[in-house]
Amino acid sequence: MGPVRVAAVQFAVGRDVPANLAACLRMIDRAADEGARIIVLPEFCNHQSWYEDRADAARRACTPDGRFLSAIADRARAHRAHVKVNVTLADGGRITVASLLYGPDGELLGRSDKLTLMGAEGDHLDPGTGPGPVLATPHGRLGMYACMEGVTSDVPRDLAVRGAQVLLNSLNSFAVDEASLHVPVRAAENRVWAVAANKVGPLLPTELLPAIAERLGVPPESLAGAGESQIVAPDGTVVAKGPRTGEAVVAADIDPALADRKTRPDGTDLFASRRPRLYAPIAARPRPRAAPPGNERLDAAVVRSPGRVGEAARAGAELIVLPELAFGADAAPADVVGALAEALNGTTAHAVTSVRAGGTHTSYLVNADGLAGTQPQLHSCARHSGWATELGDRLDVFALPWGRLVLVTGDDALYPEVFRLAAIADADAVAVPFAPAQEWETALGLPERAAENRLNVIASGPAGGLILALPADFTLWTSWQGPFEGRISHPLVTRATEPVTVAAVHPAQAVNRFVSKNTDLVGGRPAHAVAALAGAEPSGAAR
Repeated sequence: MGPVRVAAVQFAVGRDVPANLAACLRMIDRAADEGARIIVLPEFCNHQSWYEDRADAARRACTPDGRFLSAIADRARAHRAHVKVNVTLADGGRITVASLLYGPDGELLGRSDKLTLMGAEGDHLDPGTGPGPVLATPHGRLGMYACMEGVTSDVPRDLAVRGAQVLLNSLNSFAVDEASLHVPVRAAENRVWAVAANKVGPLLPTELLPAIAERLGVPPESLAGAGESQIVAPDGTVVAKGPRTGEAVVAADIDPALADRKTRPDGTDLFASRRPRLYAPIAARPRPRAAPPGNERLDAAVVRSPGRVGEAARAGAELIVLPELAFGADAAPADVVGALAEALNGTTAHAVTSVRAGGTHTSYLVNADGLAGTQPQLHSCARHSGWATELGDRLDVFALPWGRLVLVTGDDALYPEVFRLAAIADADAVAVPFAPAQEWETALGLPERAAENRLNVIASGPAGGLILALPADFTLWTSWQGPFEGRISHPLVTRATEPVTVAAVHPAQAVNRFVSKNTDLVGGRPAHAVAALAGAEPSGAAR
């Protein structure tokens, strides 16, 4: 296995199925002319994703041996290429959103039915019933997913844990945060390649756009494919990206073997350090949130040094987060608690940092009365290996007057599973004392942890940090309160560049996890199909 040229193609799809097939074949030809051996097409290639009813969806769906897919298979054979296409598929009484990979001989190598349907897709289509395959090819191990499955970490993470080196993502999205956040973060957090193909042009019937847009709460002109198809390297670098509008072939040469290097700069192997036993709740049957909402507003602060904690408290911050080991690795825990309690005297604020507590790296939650809670780090890391020899065995939630808080200690911030556990435990906010080492950790990782889990995140590092607040504008099919700028699932970002940065977060917004009707980011997770995250081997999931 060596380098291979891959391509993501973007184009418009309407309701004329023969015209859509012609567009698919034309774009496959263009990609093959540029030397691509793996070609990824957008989602819903056969027909727009809008159907009058289930019978309409069934009439317009492809069949496994029908003309549409047979033509795609023939074109893959003609170019001796691997082609991933996504269509609505009628098979065995079910109508699914199916990703299919055809090999250089035209053979169907694998099929993955979309597990998380978006909004109206759930009205007439069926979700997948199990995990998609990881496919061994001469160009590396390939995993497939589609659009909404990549807006949360579960499905891409499951594929990467099962050995995928290249993730093939087909999108049908008008959200600009796909390209800016949800697509590249999947490459970076999993240390894999991502090849993502999105639509351009209207995503819904033009004559129905005004009425649909009114129901969605967004302008009609926003309901067009957001383009920006892209190829992303395992470090999160976008190596090729298409335009916002217009047809395009986005191609690049990649080396899939780079995805086997899972180490951080300090030498920590981020996959070997995973602790699947702790992640069992992610693969358990989802339940509705049970905890009541927190306060509408909480003033939070990122503080770089212990001497500024009192200043932040006097400025009104109720939650103050310092970097990890802010008092030094050799500071006595009792001295840290005493100094913070003194700085908070006369206030109701809480402060968070981490300490070296015996053989553990542990976050401390402190108020004016002293120690209010602790959270040992859950994952090993090479940079603390000389003394952090013990790990925590659970993630705790602390009920505070304004809502429910989780502490994420140091390098635990690198693991999407930790924040998923916080959301499942009905947390409203997460405090992260850490020391980031790579740009993606703050540019992509933490914003995505807030977005995909509906969590307010306050993170502090030696050079600054982030305050990530949940916006009220979130659920489609409800009234959008401010101007719609194309972002759907993305936090409000305050970058902490000063010694003390104070900004508001919104604990009460953590209750709302519906990105659209039928689509709950946490309660709707495909728990039945991500058993590998918790250490189980899914039956028949790899080929």
